Amino acid sequence: MSTHSSKRITVDVAIIGAGPAGAVAAALLRRSGRSVLVLERQHFPRFSIGESLLPQSMAYLEEAGMLQAVVEAGFQYKNGAHFIHRGQSSAFDFRDKHSPGWGTTYQVERAVFDDILIRCAAQQGADVRFGHTVRAMQTGENGNKPVLDVIDEAGNAYEVEAHFVFDASGFGRVLPRLLNLEAPTRMPTRAAIFTHVRDGIPVGVTDRNKICVATHPERRDVWFWMIPLAGGRSSVGCVAEASFLDVPEAERDTKLRALIQQEPTLGPLIGNAPFLMPVRHIGGYAANVERLHGPGYALLGNAGEFLDPVFSSGVTIALRSAHLAVQTLNRQLNGEQVDWSSAYDVPLRKGIDTFRAFVERWYTGELQDIIFYPDQTPSIRRMISAVLAGYAWDESNPYVADPVRRLNALHDVCTHA
Repeated sequence: MSTHSSKRITVDVAIIGAGPAGAVAAALLRRSGRSVLVLERQHFPRFSIGESLLPQSMAYLEEAGMLQAVVEAGFQYKNGAHFIHRGQSSAFDFRDKHSPGWGTTYQVERAVFDDILIRCAAQQGADVRFGHTVRAMQTGENGNKPVLDVIDEAGNAYEVEAHFVFDASGFGRVLPRLLNLEAPTRMPTRAAIFTHVRDGIPVGVTDRNKICVATHPERRDVWFWMIPLAGGRSSVGCVAEASFLDVPEAERDTKLRALIQQEPTLGPLIGNAPFLMPVRHIGGYAANVERLHGPGYALLGNAGEFLDPVFSSGVTIALRSAHLAVQTLNRQLNGEQVDWSSAYDVPLRKGIDTFRAFVERWYTGELQDIIFYPDQTPSIRRMISAVLAGYAWDESNPYVADPVRRLNALHDVCTHA
């Protein structure tokens, strides 16, 4: 998308990583008239996990001028989530929710989706460079501008001086590694094994418009996803504590196949459907940092904190972080004194903590008791549905305003009824 020769280039904002957070941030900054350079180590399209979007993310795609391109790409439509445990079933339709806003979205092949987003950013004037790796950073302390040390695949090194740097490098976590920002995560070490299948599921047998989340019949802390994609494919995977999935690479296919066949609903659906790629493994993905910002930089999406894949919150948190960070940075670049902690860190973490309360109770089984409770109150169900749809920042929802206390009280009702 561009070539260069000079040893130091100057730009308003440098963004590390061209995934959804980086692409949306780049587009929003271009809409504010800022010059933007996006540095991406890989080449797109490239495989990524996190294929089931949440409706809340649609508002940010719309704001960034990307909605039409996403809608026209032909992805699998999504309107909810379907939970299964030992033949029990509980489906949530995200259109029936407490919070206003989008109730539908898509299940996407991320290689295609991410490529569409970064191309939209480039069309809006962002300078996007693939195959460029950030090796070091001088932070923006004492009134200095931050400077990145970058190298391309041909071995050409150069520096980027910016008013500000966004790290949107996802699991690459570039600045947390380079600046030693890592903090202990409160989440246990879990792993996932997954693949794509040619599912061949007859029409009407399952609702392709919903992600299917199934818990293992014997172990409630082990769960499966089935994400129907366009063109008769599905993404399927299993998440568990890392040791449970710790098998040699050559045995992953057998392990995943055996686990799927133990689940009474997914077993017959997926059964012996051919795997379309070798089974992949991702582990130790829960991550955290002390602060999401520092002198001259902010961390977006998974570069800051990643919880767990169970409620597909990753892309929504990434896009929310891009939206909030750009709002905050624009105020700063316009000459305002900005407190990044109160303007960015605290409000972003509010929603992350809402998701965390749900994730933690999923693994204890408490949220499963709530989801499968037979006598659900419609208004409370709509509040839960809103959080599952990504509206984890809407404090008019009691389960956002005070998620821990509310979920604990609701669980007491469900178990003592």
